[in-house]
Amino acid sequence: MDFTGFEVRKCPPTAMYIPNFITSEEEQRILSHIERTPKPRWTQLLNRRLVNYGGVPHPNGMIAEEIPEWLQSYVDKVNNLGVFESQNANHVLVNEYLPGQGILPHTDGPLFYPIISTISCGAHTVLEFAKRAPTAADAEAEAVDAAGDQAACRQVLFKLLLEPRSLLILKDSLYSDYLHSIGETSEDVLCDRICNYDLCETTYKMGDHLVRRAPRISLTIRNVPKTSKMKLKFC
Repeated sequence: MDFTGFEVRKCPPTAMYIPNFITSEEEQRILSHIERTPKPRWTQLLNRRLVNYGGVPHPNGMIAEEIPEWLQSYVDKVNNLGVFESQNANHVLVNEYLPGQGILPHTDGPLFYPIISTISCGAHTVLEFAKRAPTAADAEAEAVDAAGDQAACRQVLFKLLLEPRSLLILKDSLYSDYLHSIGETSEDVLCDRICNYDLCETTYKMGDHLVRRAPRISLTIRNVPKTSKMKLKFC
């Protein structure tokens, strides 16, 4: 796919934002499946809860698990874009964010092929970016697990508005040299640091408050290069 028309040009390389990547019907199917996820399948963190599909990434290698058919169709949809170049996605991290919840500044680190693709469902959010300081502490922090929270205080340099049903792709220096985070707030104010207004489905007015945040589900679809050949299947 030619991403020329979807590249966010007002931030460092490379971010691509595709509005309405999935339909409203597909979004509702995703939310319905997530709602029926058994409680023991979730990992509860302080600021959100999550589910790993495809396995749990680990420095020693991920023991592969079969991704459910309903979810694999969206992994295939991303793979068909050629997002991961010569690779295919084999892991999905499902995050649930309730109003007021977010994620601390972090990088996704070396366990993943250095490209992130994220489908947003249910509600908007604002993703914030700060420059990553090349310190030993940051290098050590990259080794955290797939939940990946790193406590870090950085100046927010730019932001991306993620609408429901959109696909965001991050790669190059945005993957390696910048921390990304979601603020723990119940509503967002539109400001001039948001870089992708021109690509959004809706036309926004600077300074407006967005509708208060609602529960949001994100599907972060990635490739884990170091994976066992054995694939576990869960019913």
